Amino acid sequence: MPTVEIIGWARSTYVRVARMVCEEKSVPYKLKDASPHSADVLAIHPFGKIPVMRHGDFELCESKAIATYLDLSFPGPKLIPTDPRQAALTEQWVSLVNTRMDGTMIRTYLFNYIFPKTSDGLPDRKAIDAVAPAVRQEIDLLDRAVAKGGYLVGDSFTYADINLMPILFYLQKFPEGAAAFAAAERLWDYYQRVAARQSFQNTMPPPGPPPRQQAKAS
Repeated sequence: MPTVEIIGWARSTYVRVARMVCEEKSVPYKLKDASPHSADVLAIHPFGKIPVMRHGDFELCESKAIATYLDLSFPGPKLIPTDPRQAALTEQWVSLVNTRMDGTMIRTYLFNYIFPKTSDGLPDRKAIDAVAPAVRQEIDLLDRAVAKGGYLVGDSFTYADINLMPILFYLQKFPEGAAAFAAAERLWDYYQRVAARQSFQNTMPPPGPPPRQQAKAS
């Protein structure tokens, strides 16, 4: 069987998500470093976003679609539950993170630190201060969610957790994000516990910020 190829930057949160799925299911894969809008990426994603996947003659884009394919195609633990309610809750949290929290925590909060549009190149304090309440609100929401059973979906580790963790990895490296974490003890315990998984350790990105243009999963 051909080896799965994940294409994109190792620092991208969504590239890490796809890699974590492979790691959790013990799927042999290789990571091919490629930037958004590069020829390798545009050959698969119509809008040039990462990650994209190639498995033999089968090509796929969007991290959620890649995860679904890998979960259905390979043996190992099911990351998207088969129970209808658990599957729906997993989809719910993936959607909440991808359509709202990624925009708040990464594309607004984080990017105004690492890719500011200020004239002097310093972090955009006005934008950061403006989004900080939303960051705290969403951290509080996640804190309440994991308090119920230890994971986003009850007491089971699912793709919803994989999809969230790379965002939290970057968030806790900046002052307001770190402070919000410190006030959310249950979420911090959750983060430490899930971060100890081999899939998270094996996909640790190299030092540096996430790329400005990373895939936004659907």
